[in-house]
Amino acid sequence: MNFSKILHRFTVTPSLPRELAGLQRIAYNLWWCWEPDAIELFTRLDPELWRETRHNPVEMLGILQQTTLEVLKADEGFISHLAMVEDKLKEYLAAKTWYSKLHREDDGFRVAYFSMEFGLHESLPIYSGGLGILAGDHLKSASDLGLPLVGVGLLYRQGYFRQYLNIEGWQQEFYPENDFYNLPLHLERKPDGTPLLLDLDLAGNRVRVQIWRAQVGRIPLYLLDTNLEENALDDRNITTRLYGGDQEMRIRQEILLSIGGVRALHLLGITPHVCHMNEGHAAFLSLERTRLLMEERKLKFSEAIEAVRAGTVFTTHTPVEAGIDHFPSDLLDKYLGRYYRSLGLSREEFISLGRQNPRNPHETFCMAVLALKLTGHANGVSELHGQVSRKMWKNVWPDLPEEHLPLTSITNGVHNKTWLSREMARLLIRYLGTRWLEDPTDASVWRRVSRIPDTELWRTHKHGREHLVDYARKRLKDQLCQVGATAKEIAVADEVLDPDIFTIGFARRFATYKRGTLLLHDLERLSRIVNDPTRPVQIVFAGKAHPADHQGKELIRQIVQLSHQERFRHRIVFLEDYDMSVARHLVQGVDVWLNTPLRPLEASGTSGMKVAFNGGLNMSVLDGWWCEGYRGNNGWAIGKGEVYDDLEYQNEVESRAIYDLLEKEIVPLFYDRGSDGIPRGWIACMKASLMSLCPTFSTDRMVQQYSETFYFTAFEQWQKLNENDSALAKDMARWKEKMHRLWHHVRIEQVEAEMSQDILAGSKIPLRAKIFVDEIPLEELAVDAYYGVLDSRGSIIGGELIPLSPSAPDGAGAHYFSGELDCRFCGRHGFMLRVMPKHPVQGPIYEPSLLLWG
Repeated sequence: MNFSKILHRFTVTPSLPRELAGLQRIAYNLWWCWEPDAIELFTRLDPELWRETRHNPVEMLGILQQTTLEVLKADEGFISHLAMVEDKLKEYLAAKTWYSKLHREDDGFRVAYFSMEFGLHESLPIYSGGLGILAGDHLKSASDLGLPLVGVGLLYRQGYFRQYLNIEGWQQEFYPENDFYNLPLHLERKPDGTPLLLDLDLAGNRVRVQIWRAQVGRIPLYLLDTNLEENALDDRNITTRLYGGDQEMRIRQEILLSIGGVRALHLLGITPHVCHMNEGHAAFLSLERTRLLMEERKLKFSEAIEAVRAGTVFTTHTPVEAGIDHFPSDLLDKYLGRYYRSLGLSREEFISLGRQNPRNPHETFCMAVLALKLTGHANGVSELHGQVSRKMWKNVWPDLPEEHLPLTSITNGVHNKTWLSREMARLLIRYLGTRWLEDPTDASVWRRVSRIPDTELWRTHKHGREHLVDYARKRLKDQLCQVGATAKEIAVADEVLDPDIFTIGFARRFATYKRGTLLLHDLERLSRIVNDPTRPVQIVFAGKAHPADHQGKELIRQIVQLSHQERFRHRIVFLEDYDMSVARHLVQGVDVWLNTPLRPLEASGTSGMKVAFNGGLNMSVLDGWWCEGYRGNNGWAIGKGEVYDDLEYQNEVESRAIYDLLEKEIVPLFYDRGSDGIPRGWIACMKASLMSLCPTFSTDRMVQQYSETFYFTAFEQWQKLNENDSALAKDMARWKEKMHRLWHHVRIEQVEAEMSQDILAGSKIPLRAKIFVDEIPLEELAVDAYYGVLDSRGSIIGGELIPLSPSAPDGAGAHYFSGELDCRFCGRHGFMLRVMPKHPVQGPIYEPSLLLWG
């Protein structure tokens, strides 16, 4: 008998005395996870229980004994602490913000941010790594800035896997169930108290979806869950694991996130005008938004997509196409066949949206390509990644030069309040005031770091290292106990690491391109470095390999085995089950953060930014964010950005560079102490790092940049295209149809430039071009000279566009355009003519096949 079918269900909630009711209000707003006083409040309840529940206040409140609650109720100090934190939360929610100062009137502006994972806190394990933690920090800064934004994601019953290591050091995975009723989550309900449900069609099956809400300060995060009894087992499993299952499970999850996510917001009465896709997983949302507009306003697909494209933002995080989801056409037919036909699209039209070359039948359907084609605003996550992305996706816009592709970059950041140690925060408040908390992007405030006495900065950072060593010892003891180590082996855990020794941290996903064992390339040399009698070094590793990545697991095994060798036993530690708690201790305690990816495969990276806020220094390959962050006096670069064809040779060169830096620069600088035991040179680097990196690499700066570069513009464009019964969207669609019909007649007939072979700098070269325009009005053409320096292959590099203006007609259908080139620089130059359509309202528009070069 299936007893679950006849169970009578009910939910038990904590029974808190009236005096302690505020604990529950605080626990259900994740603001507490970046507010030190709130964290201290929950720790006071029961420090050991706080640790055992993975710092989950909701679960802890449900476990606390009634006698404990009665004691707390009578504790005046605790009640005072509770009242103070409650007041802080109320003040935070009511305070004036960056956005409210910019926008005094409610104009309906709202952003919906879609992500497959959100890393908000270790107690809500629905993230795997950097992408999710970036998404969580994005929401936190949006809350601090007061941005009208909602998050949309999936609520995984098992989340990402938990890691433990067997006695040999092999990674093992386990998947504990998340108890949603003991997490800081609210189930969205109708006015009558029943759950709010939406229906989603998946390959002819009706899948029911319920909606949970996590409150992140001012920001609601809506999480979709299919684990309902009325669903078939396969459909219930859609939200079981993050990044689990095959391609079919992935497409089901992505349909749920994107199409289901848009419908969930619609059901909740939320109409975002701007949707932001954090990676291509949510790319189908543009189709659903288009469908809704078609349905509401009786538009054609070509008309509705104009508005949707304008109101959509896409951020790509992946520097290799293999890391992007590709789906075969049979899966698309199975899950989206009826859907794309309801949009008025043929199979070929739909599949071409996901292909760089729409006419290539062998090209698979790529989610990033779909996202790029259906968005008006796209970016990579660092300046270098922007360049890499333009190279990766240049065939989406085959007629445009790389530097003019509509794919820019906004460099990632971190939410400093989440990652900053309490001791460092107190020190900064003492010497910088509190303005950096309200506006961490103000460089003038961070320059006050120079006023911090060296002794105080050193003492504060030293406390972070002491906390890390204490934490690592406890964690290692727990690891050894779980795998049945001997009492002698467990006792050794109390002696590993030293709170006074120079400490390197290396923690990340153990993908092979991140080269987690590069530091181990020459074990004899490494042994000499870590065991130097006067200047010893210790290294703390952490990280997970994907369950199917056996090469990544082998790297972890090698490090663990090495840590068991007598010469490394006290100097190298691998901490298992890397999560946000482990990460916080690491970034707050290490002296140097080591980063060794193969350039240019690290799109951005954010761990090193978190270290910088805590006074740690970075030693990294010049990849991702470090290309922008490195200043020469605020950390160290491994190499100069070289890329070698021979990987083994590159590993050899760069491992030697690491050893050389450690032996000749970094370790001597750390141990070069004055008579007071303070390393003045090292502290100068710490201060340079704090002053140069903290104002730039925060998610406050990042979210402001997204708002000013994308969100506000996207909202204005969305409004303009949709006002007056979508008149401009309809006009754009008609105009594009006209241009596609007439463009094949347009041709460049003649180009004249008045110049000699050698031109003096400062000269101007008159240009005149004869263009056959046929029936296209002159004001609907943009004619430009694309002009710049030539490289060794005769190609223009970093070219600029010089507009040409209509000057005179020349016979039936032809017209002259003229302008001049300004020769500001010496060297070999060249120019080409570019002709493209120009909409009377929207200006020049790039459309594939609607562009001429000559």
